[in-house]
Parts: sequence; structure tokens; C-alpha cells
Amino acid sequence: MNELSSAIRQSVIDTANAAADAARAVTLAHFRTKGLGAENKLSGGFDPVTLADRAAERAMVDVIARMRPDDAILGEEYGARPGTSGLTWVLDPIDGTRSYISGAPTWGVLIGLRDAQNALLGVIDQPYIGERFIGGLGHARLIGPHGTVDLATRRTAALAEATLFTTYPQVGSDAESAAFHALAAQCKLTRYGLDCYAYALLAAGHVDLVVEAGLQSYDIMAPIAVIEAAGGIVTDWAGGPAHEGGRIIAAANADLHAQALATLSRA
Repeated sequence: MNELSSAIRQSVIDTANAAADAARAVTLAHFRTKGLGAENKLSGGFDPVTLADRAAERAMVDVIARMRPDDAILGEEYGARPGTSGLTWVLDPIDGTRSYISGAPTWGVLIGLRDAQNALLGVIDQPYIGERFIGGLGHARLIGPHGTVDLATRRTAALAEATLFTTYPQVGSDAESAAFHALAAQCKLTRYGLDCYAYALLAAGHVDLVVEAGLQSYDIMAPIAVIEAAGGIVTDWAGGPAHEGGRIIAAANADLHAQALATLSRA
């Protein structure tokens, strides 16, 4: 779609913050509470969902429907809602539900905004820590308990000096896992876990690479916008668009991105 007007830009930024505020209130109300149960969405594994996931998504949808009624919405828990504006909100109410039900403060709320081609705006919100990473439409900043700072990715030039993150050691299929570990063998430091918070750390200049497989659009849309606004790159493992999920590589800069892609393709 055409470049957004200043009025629309401010409207969507206000909406993103309001939706994040709504989800923050809901998720904090249930986090680390006794008796919080989780249903399993998988028959052959464990993919938990809680009442907090569902309530947070409903709260965000209510905000967007009130403030931007013509926009479409795609959420993890309740699917797609059509719109007419050409803009779509992509929501993950709790990215890292396994961490959430374990009491670990490394989950987050993901709010992305896209048009037909691009991720325009992203919010990675960590309610318990009180940090909000927002990127796109002229914004690239972290707003938290220690103040507001600009986001900027690192300039690390070589894999041998890079810090690499992924969520799970197995990283998808056996072939995908082998490719990841071939890359990890070339990096200085490899760490696991953190879910969406690893992408936030990349945007903030503390991590150099995040590599994952098997993601959905709602897992990656917000991180794409935040990382790109901070100067990084997010693609699939072939160097193509990552908006629909799948195999993801997020890199702090073009040099590291090229080196990591070469290693993944050889593996």
C-alpha cells in the first residue's frame, strides 16, 4: 500500500501501545498465580494455551476494533478477522507460554502491523520486567523501568565473535537441527530459550543472531519490524521474506547474515 500518512502513523502507534497496555494488564493478573492451568493444543507433543493467552488476545482485539475498526486482525488463538484498510494486525498474546506457566519472565506479547508486502510496526512487550521494544514507522526504542533508549543492532563482523540464540536445542527437524549446530560451532557463544525476548535483545545490541525453524507469522511479524528498525535483517534460510514464518534467521548486520546463510545452506 502507499506510504502511511502522518495521521495514520500516529493512529497505529497509539493503537499498538494501547493494545500492549491491555495485554500487559491481563497477562500480569495471571502470571505466577496458583492453579493456572494449561490446555494442550497438540496430540503428539505439548503446546500449551492458558486462559491468559485467550483473554489477552481478546483484550487486544477489543482495543484494535475500537481504535482501528477497518483494519484486519490475525491472532494465534482466534484466527483471522477481515478488514478493508489494507493493514493487518498480527498478534501473539503470549509468545513463550511454556515459560509463562513455568514462572520465567522471558515470555512476551507480540503485536505486529503489516501491509501486503512489509512488516510496518512491531512491539515486543515483556510485562513482568516492564520493557517495551517498539520498532517501525520512525521508531526504534526500548521503553523500560530504567528509561528510554534507542535500539541499535551490533556491528559484529565475524561468526567467531557472534552470540547466537535459539529457543530449542533440537531446532525443528533433524536436518534443520544439524544445520543450526553447524552454525553454532562457528559462533563464540550459543544460548537457548527466551522465545521472543531473544529477538528483542538482538534489536537492543546484545545478541548477534537468532535462528529458528517452524515459526508462524504471529511469532515473527513483530520481531521483524523491531529488528529492521534497529538496523538488523530478518529473512528465511534462503534469504527470502520471513513474514509467513517457517525457518528464520535474524542477524544484527548484513555481514553476519551472509555468513550465517552460507553456513546454513552448506549444512
